[in-house]
Amino acid sequence: MRRNHRAAIFTATVLAGTLFAAGCSSSSGGKKSDDGGAAASAGKATTPRMTVAMITHAAPGDTFWDLVRKGAQAAAAKDNVKLVYSSDPSAGNQANLVQNAIDQKVDGIALTAAKPDAMKDVVAKAKSAGIPVVGFNSGVSDWKKLGMLEYFGQDENIAGQAFGQRLNKLGAKHALCVIQEQGQVALEARCAGLKKGFTGKTDILYVNGTDMPSVKSTITAKLTQDSSIDQVVTLGAPIALTAVQSLSDSGSKAKLATFDLSKDLVKAVQNGTIEFAVDQQPYLQGYLAVDSLWLYKTNGNFSGGGTAPILTGPAFIDKTNVASVAEFAAKGTR
Repeated sequence: MRRNHRAAIFTATVLAGTLFAAGCSSSSGGKKSDDGGAAASAGKATTPRMTVAMITHAAPGDTFWDLVRKGAQAAAAKDNVKLVYSSDPSAGNQANLVQNAIDQKVDGIALTAAKPDAMKDVVAKAKSAGIPVVGFNSGVSDWKKLGMLEYFGQDENIAGQAFGQRLNKLGAKHALCVIQEQGQVALEARCAGLKKGFTGKTDILYVNGTDMPSVKSTITAKLTQDSSIDQVVTLGAPIALTAVQSLSDSGSKAKLATFDLSKDLVKAVQNGTIEFAVDQQPYLQGYLAVDSLWLYKTNGNFSGGGTAPILTGPAFIDKTNVASVAEFAAKGTR
């Protein structure tokens, strides 16, 4: 995609009303949130009841997906949609969940394509069954090839490049990019973009994001081994907060910055423990994914003309602007 076209896409935004919704079930991902994050309702649609299945690659305990679900639930409540949420970090199991949704003859499917090849056949089956499919969060380079109607998220490679350029301005020389799931296209693209945008040295470290004690020990060992690392880059809020402990345990003087936000991550930016974070607005991703299917079914609308993704990030959050999102993070929606 040409750079000026990307810039035009980046400025695109989609407005939607607000919030919350029905029938949620999960195979393995994400606990129900403890925060009451629903925003003020903009009224409820009187269109016929429809069912939307949202299927993600969320790993158990990853709080990022709580924000996605809240946004999806909010749109579902407004749009008179029954939302059925399920998740599994295994690509094969996620594909099976999509097939289950097809068998249940849902009205629309929203899914993440962290492992695009695993989604190819089931997306084709959904289309053959007349079920519209939209993508979000993962798969920005593959959604059109897979035959999805729309895509909502950030271009992770571009976000990584911007991250690297920011590190250049901060004077970093040796970055450690920590990937919590090997082969996950969005995460790999972030570090690839970082290497492209960063003029210093970049090392990649793979960790098991479902085992936080292991994450902590692996990062600690790497920092202890190589004292030249002056910048740690993590790709998720829980990993970042664990890396804070690794920095302390190793005695490293490296700085820490991350992708993605959470309530606790915002506090860490406020107190200076973490330099900055990239916000891709997961609440917005979940909201738009559900709302777009309602708009398509009730009015034939589809964002981006079926050719361009709708970008929800990246936005850099640091001490200078963290106050603008802190209130919403405290409510569990940022």
